[in-house]
Amino acid sequence: MTYRPLADEIRPESLDEVVGQKHILGEKGLLRRIIETGEIPNLIFYGPSGTGKTTVANIIARRTNRALRRLNATTASLSDVKEVIAQAGTLLAPEGVLLYLDEIQYFNKKQQQSLLEVIESGDVTLIASTTENPFFYVYNAILSRSSVFEFKPLDAKDLEPAVERGVAKMEARLGAKAKVEPGVVEHIAATCGGDCRKAMNAVELLMNAAPRKGKSLVIMLEDAKAVAQRSAMRYDREGDDHYDIASALMKSLRGSDPDAALHYLARLLEAGDMITAIRRILCSASEDVGMAYPQAALIVRSLVDNALQVGLPEAQLMLGQAVILLATAPKSNSVVTAINAAWADVRAGKLGDYPRHLQNVHADSAGQERDQGYLYPHNFPGHWVKQQYLPDILVGTQYYFYGDNKNEQAAKQYWDKLKGEGRD
Repeated sequence: MTYRPLADEIRPESLDEVVGQKHILGEKGLLRRIIETGEIPNLIFYGPSGTGKTTVANIIARRTNRALRRLNATTASLSDVKEVIAQAGTLLAPEGVLLYLDEIQYFNKKQQQSLLEVIESGDVTLIASTTENPFFYVYNAILSRSSVFEFKPLDAKDLEPAVERGVAKMEARLGAKAKVEPGVVEHIAATCGGDCRKAMNAVELLMNAAPRKGKSLVIMLEDAKAVAQRSAMRYDREGDDHYDIASALMKSLRGSDPDAALHYLARLLEAGDMITAIRRILCSASEDVGMAYPQAALIVRSLVDNALQVGLPEAQLMLGQAVILLATAPKSNSVVTAINAAWADVRAGKLGDYPRHLQNVHADSAGQERDQGYLYPHNFPGHWVKQQYLPDILVGTQYYFYGDNKNEQAAKQYWDKLKGEGRD
């Protein structure tokens, strides 16, 4: 008998059996309504592995009279695409072709362009799937001719019935009744990272390796924990997960939520990506805390250096301390707004010449120095004297505005008093 993975054996045959995705496949879901009309447009399914993209494509194929052809962009070539296209309207596919193209992000621009003419004419209906954001990886002309639907990771509660069906299917396959310890189903559903295929693989492995007691198979929670170890992590250093977790960490630090920041730090460390965590932490010290607590940058740098010295797992202590410090520190984005405004003027060409009194002596012609008129601040009370520093074209421009935190307001009061002016 040919081996068939459990995940394929229990693949749903109707929309009602599909796990999760109620937002698009529920009773009023748009994708469900489209499928039920039988008039299938070009579709792009976007989402993580094991969330039902291929399953739904198979259900759609059964609802049409079109010949289903499958290609995987990781292995298919341009000649494979042309061969499928050539079948449209022939005896092999008199009603046209339904092409399911998995992992379309691996097709280059030329390969994707080869699909344009036929999907526009209607000879081929394209259902493409991708685990990456299609708006970054799919050619615009394909996107404009397709409807994009996002498949989301499955909740544990959605997966529990699927796990139970998997156990029942394995009981029939193995000819034995399973005695499942309390907590096994829930643990598999919770630790498979929202991936139904991964959950079925865990069930299959557990059932095949389960010890027998008479005609029964004993499915132990201890074994389930060993099988599901680290499996809840979804992370791809080249994909959306990398940017999503990094963004979530940064925004949690900025939002002064130490618990959320620790959670995303832990996810990065679990994935072995300490460098991304360090970069976000160092940026946050200046971007989000900045002048409200300038010492934070020094403390965080010291903690990061220590983390790099000791490495994981001990580095979690230093990085955890840095995250808590930044999340609970007073916040100011005055550094960001100031440098962004200054840089914008430079890019816009607002440069002008350097004030004469700020130039170096090399600016003098024929090697003869002239009086520059520079006033040395340290020769004046309070180590400050009024003079022009910005180029003429920018005189009066203000980039830095004091934040409303205690530290910056103290500095503002000091300089307002010394300069005798009410600078905001």
